[in-house]
Amino acid sequence: MAVTSSSKGTALITGASRGIGAVYADRLAKRGYDLILVAREEARLQALAARLGSETGRSVSILAADLGAKADLAKVEATLRTDRTITLLVNNAGTAALTPLLQSDIDKMQDMIDLNVTALTRLTYAAAPAFVARRAGAIINIASVVGISSGLNGVYGASKAYVLAFTHSLHNELADKGIRIQAVLPGATATDLWALAGRPYQDLPASIVMLPEDMVDAALVGFDLGEVVTIPSLHEEDEWKRFEAARRSLSARFGNSVPAARYRSGALASV
Repeated sequence: MAVTSSSKGTALITGASRGIGAVYADRLAKRGYDLILVAREEARLQALAARLGSETGRSVSILAADLGAKADLAKVEATLRTDRTITLLVNNAGTAALTPLLQSDIDKMQDMIDLNVTALTRLTYAAAPAFVARRAGAIINIASVVGISSGLNGVYGASKAYVLAFTHSLHNELADKGIRIQAVLPGATATDLWALAGRPYQDLPASIVMLPEDMVDAALVGFDLGEVVTIPSLHEEDEWKRFEAARRSLSARFGNSVPAARYRSGALASV
């Protein structure tokens, strides 16, 4: 048994029973965090908790919850508000869709918004005040590259764009209060999220699919480097820096008291 003696506090991880969330659980336990694992599948959580507890010597507890259900979500919010050992929140739980807008069931799209956006937001609001009061803590939000690129289902992409924008806002508000914020934007990752969305990742070109272990390990290096946005699959760092610089430069030009000339009355008549 590999035992880590010192503790970094407790990490609460949502969507922890499989895929990216289960890898985060493994890596964070080995880094010295105790764990609270949250997911719907209690049996899988119990098996993972038993294994990680045995392998690392960390305290690993489980909280079976469906974050799309208000009562279950409220239980996790209460844990974040009251458990003072929690120092890290990993907002990983989410779902995806591949169907075009007109072929998508609106109720399923609402369910996706409830999980990808509403639950993530409420859990962050539950955790942040305690972190700010202690001037210590970190929040990792799992977004996706589709949040900045078109493709797949529009509601899914929009939900991940929200996570990215929300993370930027959190960083702007909380960084000077001692809170670490990171958005992780995976590309195609070898998890069963793809099959649940209707297309197994095995159907994708192997050259674009990353193992979840590699994705999480890279994301944690980005976390250690202090990155606000980490894109493990983007090899050219300068491309992201140019994108961000262009975004900031453009946003500085939005404050004008009159519309642009092209939108003024009579502008079309002169074309």
